[in-house]
Amino acid sequence: MHSRRFDSLMLLAVWAQLGRVFRSLRGYNYRLWIIGTTVSNIGTWMQRIAQDWLVLTELTPHSGLAVGIVMSLQFGPPILLMSVAGLAADRCDRRKLLMFTQSALAVSALGLGVLVLTGLVSLWQVYVFAGITGCIGAFDAPARQTFVAELVGDADLPNAVALNSTSFNAAQLIGPALAGLMMAVTGPGWVFVVNALSFAAVLLSLMTMRPGALYPAPRARGAAGSLVATLRYVWSRPRLVLALGMLFVLGTYGLNFPIFISTMSVTAFHGGPGLYGTLSSAMAVGSIVGALITASRRQPSVRMLVLSALAFGIAGTIAATVSRIWLFGLLLAALGAAAQLFTTSTNSLVQLDTEPEMRGRVMAIYMGIFLGCTPLGAPLLGWMADAFGPRWALFAGAASGFAAASLALLRPLASRLQRTVPPTP
Repeated sequence: MHSRRFDSLMLLAVWAQLGRVFRSLRGYNYRLWIIGTTVSNIGTWMQRIAQDWLVLTELTPHSGLAVGIVMSLQFGPPILLMSVAGLAADRCDRRKLLMFTQSALAVSALGLGVLVLTGLVSLWQVYVFAGITGCIGAFDAPARQTFVAELVGDADLPNAVALNSTSFNAAQLIGPALAGLMMAVTGPGWVFVVNALSFAAVLLSLMTMRPGALYPAPRARGAAGSLVATLRYVWSRPRLVLALGMLFVLGTYGLNFPIFISTMSVTAFHGGPGLYGTLSSAMAVGSIVGALITASRRQPSVRMLVLSALAFGIAGTIAATVSRIWLFGLLLAALGAAAQLFTTSTNSLVQLDTEPEMRGRVMAIYMGIFLGCTPLGAPLLGWMADAFGPRWALFAGAASGFAAASLALLRPLASRLQRTVPPTP
């Protein structure tokens, strides 16, 4: 009898915990959103793999430089356009803006797919489409990030952000595998077409939402949209300065996982593509776990940022010293979990510490740092891996976690230096 009662209590506790982790799914609009974005994220990961494969194997003689140029064209515009893109997210109806950007991204993917299928594609055209996608994405990213608050409200925003990250990382497990299978059968062209079709899921979710159940944010009116004005607004809030500063440090040197995993796989463990794929999957699994842990928490905090950055540094330091592959894989999962705890907590903290009418512009800065700073540190880490070995590069990445955590010690100083600058609505 006591055993049955204990089992019943355990089941109730697990059910309550699951309810807390997935509480944002209670809302009709958010359920539509997460289904649509999960389908689209899978398509996006499929296109990333197909695009790299197309450039490496069909359009160039295995040119890593060409792939780097494509990445720069695709992820550079969010930095260059952060001011105007953020202002658009604050002034426009975000739901309508997302309908436009998602439709434009679908047309871009379809256009490149048609060129590949007809055999007319060349490298410069891939560059052009990468640049177009980057420019559209610059407007899509801040609108998409801040639209989550309109779906669930500020109370459940941290949970919804974490579930979005879970969806993205789950798609990272599924999309590349599907792309590999599809390219083996049909070639890369149809992968672009499938990605174009996947945007229909997001558009359908946006069109069938219940507008009355949204939590619309006040729109910015007559606001100065300059980057300088937004930076002054951020500087007037020490917690924002700290969170974005920590993201810059850890993101620039710590989040270069492709460099760490690929060089350790080949040089330290003498493996091939299979080992690289397995270790990448271990990292993705850890990221999903980290996102779900974040989803179970109510509010982000500076303490969580510091602890997750420290955990990142510790896991990375140990991973750089181990000689067993299975142990390295476990530590990669821990690294993925710590990184996800850090990034999702930073995302939520930045949004909640920003006035609703300013969120688009501030989140444009967040996305510029998140997407743009990792490539800045990649050349240095790659050089370190070549010159001194991959373990030293991983040590440097781990050190960024400790450096980011140490910035919290400067928080009292930041408070004393706070400017009395009126908020820019």
